[in-house]
Amino acid sequence: MATGRTHRPATRSRGIPEATVARLPLYLRALTALSERSVPTVSSEELAAAAGVNSAKLRKDFSYLGSYGTRGVGYDVEYLVYQISRELGLTQDWPVVIVGIGNLGAALANYGGFASRGFRVAALIDADPAMAGKPVAGIPVQHTDELEKIIEDNGVSIGVIATPAGAAQPVCDRLVAAGVTSILNFAPTVLSVPDGVDVRKVDLSIELQILAFHEQRKAGEEAAGTEGAAAAAVARNDSAEQGPDGDVPAVMPA
Repeated sequence: MATGRTHRPATRSRGIPEATVARLPLYLRALTALSERSVPTVSSEELAAAAGVNSAKLRKDFSYLGSYGTRGVGYDVEYLVYQISRELGLTQDWPVVIVGIGNLGAALANYGGFASRGFRVAALIDADPAMAGKPVAGIPVQHTDELEKIIEDNGVSIGVIATPAGAAQPVCDRLVAAGVTSILNFAPTVLSVPDGVDVRKVDLSIELQILAFHEQRKAGEEAAGTEGAAAAAVARNDSAEQGPDGDVPAVMPA
């Protein structure tokens, strides 16, 4: 569901295309599930199906990692987990700040998947003075006045914005000025950032609108199919009532 833009070149320093980078978390999620079931190896076809991609694309993606698998055996699950985690930078601790502790921000703070994937919520920040000191997910909320100091003290390079749209750009500007170089934006607005800063945008309303489009199209196709079937039935009935020359047969005398 995450979409966005980057201000960096289309390929990373190791020559891995951005499209491949975007698929690595999908592979990692599938591999982690296999690892938790103690599955030692997996074929490209099985892993591709679990990740929702085709196997040729998967093999191409893994070639950028220098991992080609073993014919007749497949890929070593644990080694691939390590390889992809290392490539994504998940073998180190990444402190993250969440700005905007409303319903969405609080839900993100309570999300248990951060820690298991190499991310540590270093601070929760909100502009409401009444929120200051209140614990959310066991972490006391701090006021935005302390934002710059929090980023410096914790060595934060990743910020999450969960504010209303109107506050997102000013918060973004402060994050960038304080040294944050990667931002995950949940606010329903487009952020302007300088070169060297990556922004990933998650807009739930857009995703729902796209689903609504597909639902409308499916409903239209079903309606068209129903109308087509009805028209065919009428045509068959008309044909049955016609004589050999195509005219309605005359009534024969008694």
